[in-house]
Formats: sequence, C-alpha cells, structure tokens
Amino acid sequence: MTKRFFSTLCLALLATVTTIWIVACQPNTPPTSNSSSPTSSTKSTAPTTTGSGGGGVKDTLRLGAVLPATGDLSSIGAPMIKSIDFLVDTVNKCGGVLGKPIAYFKEDDRTDPPAGAEATTKLVKVDNVGGIVGAFASSVSTAALAIAVPNKVVMVSPGSTSPVFTERAKKGEFNGYWYRTAPPDTYQALALANLAYKKGARKVATLVINNDYGVGFEKSFVAAFEKLGGTIVNKNKPTRYDPKATTFESEAKGAFGSKPDAVAAILYPDSGGAVIKAAFEQGLTKDVKILLTDGVKTEDFPKLIGNTPEGKLILAGALGTVPGADGKSLDTFTKAFKEKTGQDLGAFVPHSYDAAALIAIAAEAAKDGTGEGIKSKIREVANAPGQEVSDVCEAIKLVKDGKDIDYQGASGNVDLDEYGDVKGSYDVWEVQPDGKIKVIDRVSP
Repeated sequence: MTKRFFSTLCLALLATVTTIWIVACQPNTPPTSNSSSPTSSTKSTAPTTTGSGGGGVKDTLRLGAVLPATGDLSSIGAPMIKSIDFLVDTVNKCGGVLGKPIAYFKEDDRTDPPAGAEATTKLVKVDNVGGIVGAFASSVSTAALAIAVPNKVVMVSPGSTSPVFTERAKKGEFNGYWYRTAPPDTYQALALANLAYKKGARKVATLVINNDYGVGFEKSFVAAFEKLGGTIVNKNKPTRYDPKATTFESEAKGAFGSKPDAVAAILYPDSGGAVIKAAFEQGLTKDVKILLTDGVKTEDFPKLIGNTPEGKLILAGALGTVPGADGKSLDTFTKAFKEKTGQDLGAFVPHSYDAAALIAIAAEAAKDGTGEGIKSKIREVANAPGQEVSDVCEAIKLVKDGKDIDYQGASGNVDLDEYGDVKGSYDVWEVQPDGKIKVIDRVSP
C-alpha cells in the first residue's frame, strides 16, 4: 500500500465518519447518505496548512468554495467558480484581508449531496476555513450545512434558492451562519406565476426535480398561480422526477399528457433535458408553452434537447425567469470579468462574486477570520446605515479604518435580513430560434 493511497483512504474515512457523526447530531436536518471519497479539485492561493477544524483562524481569512464543477449543474457552476477566483485575485492584489492574502480552497460538489457533504467536511476539518461560498444546489447546501453550522463556519450561497432555508432560519437552526445572495424561490415562483398568467395560461401543469429546490419551488408556484385564478391540472398528483433515473416517459406524460396551456418546469440541465425530450418524442409538447427557471439558464440546455425533424430547435420560444443582477457596480464588474476570463456574464456569476466579497469584508471589519468573526459583521457591512461602496478593495480599506459601510454588490444591494435572505428582481429570458438566450423583460414579485 503506497503512502499516497493510504493518505487518500484516511481522508475518505475521516470525511465519512465525520459526516455521519455530525448529521446524527442534527435532529432537524435531513440525513445525507455517504459515498466513497470523490476526486476533488482543490486550490489554495496561499500556503496550505492542515488544521483540526472548528471555524477558521483569527489572523487569516481561509475561504472555501463548494460548487458544481461537474455534475448536472456544472454548466452554470463553472463560471460561478471563476467569479470567486476573480474576487480572491482582486483582493489579494490590493493587500488581502487582515494584512495577508486570502487562503482559498475549492471543492467540487458534483451536484450531489453526499459529495457536497464530504467536500464540506474537508474544508472544515482539514483546510480549517472560516467561510464558505456555496453550495449552489439547495439539496447540496442542506447536506453541507449539517457540517458547517455545528463547526461555526459561515456559508453564503450564491444560488440555493429553496424556501426551506428561510423556514429553518426562522426556527433558529442556523444560528446566524447561513446567508445567500440570491433571493429565495418564494419570490421567483411568484414572478413565474405572474409571467404564466400574463402570457394567457390558465391551466398549468408542474414538472419538478424531486429535491429541495424543485419541491420548494413547486409549492410556492402552485399557491401563487391559484391566487391569480389559474388551475394546476396535476395538483393532486404532482410530477416529480428522479434525476438519477434512466427513462422519463411516465414523467413526461404526467406533466404534458393532460394538455395544459403551459408546463412550469423546474429542472436541472442534464436530467431535465431528458424529460423535455421524452415529452417531445411522445408528441406531447405541441401548443404547450414551456416555462423554465434559473436552474437551466444556459445555452447548452436547448442544444441538449435538440431539434425537430424539420431542423427547428425543440425549445425555441420557451420562456424562463432567473434572479437578475442590477447592482450599481454591475457594468464595471461585467467588463472586468470579461477582460479577466474572456467570458460573458452567466447566471449567478455576480451573486458568487458578492458572496465571496461579503465574507472578505466582514472578516476585515471583525479583524477576525473565524466563522464567529465573519458572522458578527456580515449583516453590518451588507446593510445600511453606512457609506455606500461597491468596490471591494475600497470597502476593505474603509472597514479597516473603522468606517461603517453599506456594500453595494454587482448582483444588487445585497441587504441581508435576519434569516439570511435578500430580495431582488428577476430577468425574463427567452430561447431564440438559434438557441441563444435573450433577456426580454424584468419582473418583480
């Protein structure tokens, strides 16, 4: 047995045992299953040291990221990771946090809750981070929080939008260690319901991925659409699909078979694309408006579903909603991100940058890189009163000098309420005949 293999085996056993122990001690948190240790993508921009874990260190900001570099949400997750890379590089070039470069560690959650739990365990127990940006999938954040919260590590998600987190925060389950820079689906579901009704849909079916994100969105959407006077045709037998299934014919028929005016499809790209394609192949999508959400706002998604026999894009004309970005620094950030990465702004990219920025600014304001220190200042630097500032380096300089600030992010004003939530507007996007995605409107809940 080689030393390298032995080390890897020990790390896997540590992650698994720790996850089981922590989850068992969380009576209000759904347990997560365990899997063998995933191949992780870990990077530090400062020398790494192995710690015993427990919420970071006082004199250095040790920042982690748990996002999907692979798996069902990787097409959206990869640009999100680049925005955090950009933030860390920017801050380190202007002096870092607490007088030192940010120590930065990245883990791939593979869009999988057990993998996310193992990744978070490594960040907490081995890398000893004080704050984590992530996760993206709500189900992965649920698993990760079971590790982060008991160990006093702050998590700021740029995209876990399930209303479940608000409900749990109201019960005091997170103790102030949970925040998000994207608004909860309570608001987006209302925006999508308004869009459906505005487009003339009166009978709508729902089709959702069977996890925290899909089911939470479904619940909010049904309530909002019925309040407008619409009917959910499959309310008594909702269509929820397993992303690990191999065939989706019955789910496609369950959502599209009742001939609704529209289908509200809350999906992940790879598995969700298979469901829509199955509906088309059964001849069920004709004259049915397809309504989508943030989870599939990527130009790879229409290509995945493919074309009709006549060569037209199956998904052409589909509409969707996504948390918008309208921060005061959005234009400046968009230009800088393009220059740095060569990529246009994708969904949740500004939200990821702002999540990392808030952790960095809060650590400087607290003069403390631990989770407890970050927690003590994060709402203070995000909210009024204080000098409005959108440049992260300027923000860090001001709080270092003892000034009160109100950080204005690229994604929005990022005002955090007592449950860790922000409010925001939503972009309405449409799939064009050539597969491009175009933002055609903006709506508020």
